[in-house]
Amino acid sequence: MIRTIVCGAAGKMGRRICALIDEDKELQLVGAIEVKGSSSIGQDAGILSGSSANGIAIGDDLSKVIEDGEVVIDFTTPSATLSHVRVAADNKKPIVIGTTGLNHNQIEEIKKFAAIIPIVLSPNMSLGVNILFKLVKDVAEKLGEDYDIEIVEMHHRFKADAPSGTALKLAEFAAEGLGEKLEDVAVYGRKGLIGERKPKEIGVMSLRGGDVVGDHTVIFAGLGERLELTHKASSRDTFARGALRAAKWVIDKVPGLYSMQDVLGLS
Repeated sequence: MIRTIVCGAAGKMGRRICALIDEDKELQLVGAIEVKGSSSIGQDAGILSGSSANGIAIGDDLSKVIEDGEVVIDFTTPSATLSHVRVAADNKKPIVIGTTGLNHNQIEEIKKFAAIIPIVLSPNMSLGVNILFKLVKDVAEKLGEDYDIEIVEMHHRFKADAPSGTALKLAEFAAEGLGEKLEDVAVYGRKGLIGERKPKEIGVMSLRGGDVVGDHTVIFAGLGERLELTHKASSRDTFARGALRAAKWVIDKVPGLYSMQDVLGLS
């Protein structure tokens, strides 16, 4: 059994990860962490996740349980993730990161720790989305700048960051297919008298409402036709199962920064 610690255990994703670990024959939950001051501190992680009691009380300090685990799964916030990566690196434990909203500097800091421990970093851990990443790059490369690329994503009303990490990664793959850097061609929303659309421009639009788990559509609009690639998630279990798959995969890897493309053998 792979001894697993979950950070963000009381969140929507964290609860599903803990519940699925309880059903998994290869993984064992040995630690559950939440932010200091959370009302879930001290609660049984099994009961909180909707499973049976497992005797794992939710704590607020990864360093106190890190020695008990073999791998860490983190779905928290950018600042909390950086703190958890430091603890994992100090204790030579691999970590799987599904946190979104990380900025460039935070990702660069994570890369430094990847020289010490193996890290899987992905904004979306579903198999379907990771196949979509590859398709978007291939299509962008084949169609070129004659087709305008627009990305539309929608999530539930409670999501804090926009655009979604998945939308940004889709945009990165599209830009790569065009031979461009995303920062040079991205447009996030449009308003006012903005003028004609520029060649190779990649538009990213965010919608928020209701309880949408996650919808992403990449549009390739040409003169006379339009190709749309869409992924719709109906359950968070899609992402949770991907995180568990990543945890099993990373346990024996050498230090480095990996993605779900690596985990799924798509890279």
